[in-house]
Amino acid sequence: MPNIGITELIIILVILLLLFGSTRLPQLAKGMGKSIREFKKGIGEGGDDEEVEPAEARRERLRAADANRLREDELASDKYANKPR
Repeated sequence: MPNIGITELIIILVILLLLFGSTRLPQLAKGMGKSIREFKKGIGEGGDDEEVEPAEARRERLRAADANRLREDELASDKYANKPR
């Protein structure tokens, strides 16, 4: 693979400016950066063939876990509060 020098990069930049204009080029670069970030994030999360849990189901599961934890805390505090000293 040949090395790309500064001259080639300047030529590519000029061609991009001619094609997209100076106002649209930053928007394209920003969109490209977001796409790359999301792609890397997706790669990091992926890998397993597990089904993705819908957001509402996950919220409901977390609420149930929090409710169970609160009940356990209340039972534990009642147990120690009613203990004779």
